[in-house]
Amino acid sequence: MTMLAISETDNAAKFPPSDLFSDEPPLESDRHLKQILLLLLSLEWWWQERPDAPENRRNNFYATGNLTIYYSRRQLPSEKLRGPDFFVVLDTEYKERKSWTVWEEDGKYPNAIVEMLSDSTANVDRNKKKRIYQDTFRTPEYFWFDPYSLEFQGFRLTDGGKYRAIEANEYGWLWSQQLELYLGIVAEKLRFFTPEMELVPTRGEGESQRAEAESQRADAESQRAEVESQRAEAESQRAEVESQRAEAESQRADAERQRAEAAEAELAALRRQIEEQ
Repeated sequence: MTMLAISETDNAAKFPPSDLFSDEPPLESDRHLKQILLLLLSLEWWWQERPDAPENRRNNFYATGNLTIYYSRRQLPSEKLRGPDFFVVLDTEYKERKSWTVWEEDGKYPNAIVEMLSDSTANVDRNKKKRIYQDTFRTPEYFWFDPYSLEFQGFRLTDGGKYRAIEANEYGWLWSQQLELYLGIVAEKLRFFTPEMELVPTRGEGESQRAEAESQRADAESQRAEVESQRAEAESQRAEVESQRAEAESQRADAERQRAEAAEAELAALRRQIEEQ
C-alpha cells in the first residue's frame, strides 16, 4: 500500500485532485493476499454481518488492505512509500473508497495497522515504517506478521508518543485496545479473537458454523423426539400390561365367583338330599 509523504515547501510539488485513485504494486505472494483478505473478511463479519448480535453492528469504521494512503496535498513521487497492508480507521463513514486521502477524511489516520512481512519489505516494516506510523501517523497500534515464518509482534503508542511492545497472553495473542479484539496465530494464520477467546470467523466460516449448529440442533431435536416416542411406546406397553393384568384379575375374580357359586350349589344340593332321607 502506498503512502505519499509530501514536503510542504517544495516548489516543484503539485496539488493533486481530491478524488485520488490507489496506486499499489502487486502483493508479494498469494499467501500475503489471502492473509489480508482473511483479516478483512473476518472483521467485516464481526462488525457488520453477524446475525447473533445485530445490536452490535457498526457503520463507523473503514477497513481495507493494499490501498494507497495520501496524507498531504503536496505530492512528491520521490517520497512515495508502500503503506499498510491492512489498516482500520474508526469513527468514520462506512463506505467504499478509491484511496485513503487524509485531508478528505477530517485528518484521520489509521487506528490500527498490520504489515505482512516479506524478504523484501521486512527491514522497512520493522524500522522506517514503524517510525512513520509512530511519529507522523500517530497510529495507536501497529502489528506485523510474517505469513511464512509466523513472526508476530505488536506495539501500542504510549502517552510519551513512542511505541511499546504489547505483552502477549498465555496463547501468544496480542490484545488490540482499538479493535477490542485479540490478534493471534492459529493454523499458521493471523486471526482475530473475541474477548472471550473465541475465533472471529469470516462470513463463510460463520455460515458453516451456523449450518453445523442448526444440524446439531435438528439432530438433538430428532433424538429428543425419538426418546419421547420411545417413552410413549413404553408407556403404551406399560398400560397394555396393566390392562392385561386387570383383565387377568377380572377373569380370576370371575373364576373365583363361579367356583364359589358352584360350591354353594353343590352344598345346597347335598342339604336337600339329606333332608329328603
